[in-house]
Amino acid sequence: MSKKKRIMYKYKLMKGNQILYIGITNDLKRRAREHKGEGHKGSMKIFGRAVTEESARQWEIAELEKYKRSHGGNLPKYNKKIG
Repeated sequence: MSKKKRIMYKYKLMKGNQILYIGITNDLKRRAREHKGEGHKGSMKIFGRAVTEESARQWEIAELEKYKRSHGGNLPKYNKKIG
């Protein structure tokens, strides 16, 4: 039985207390550059250590659903869809 690799990081792009984006990545530095290049202002808050891709995707979907419930059905400013 092969072990799944823990290569994914969970993060939120924040501006103060405002959540601008909820996402996952396997390369934090690259993703930070991408956000900056897209004109996204804010800083990345990392949640925990690297996890499996499956675990990261489950977290991302759950966090986006939770955000929608508490923000009138809206997603964070830079998220286009869930999943």
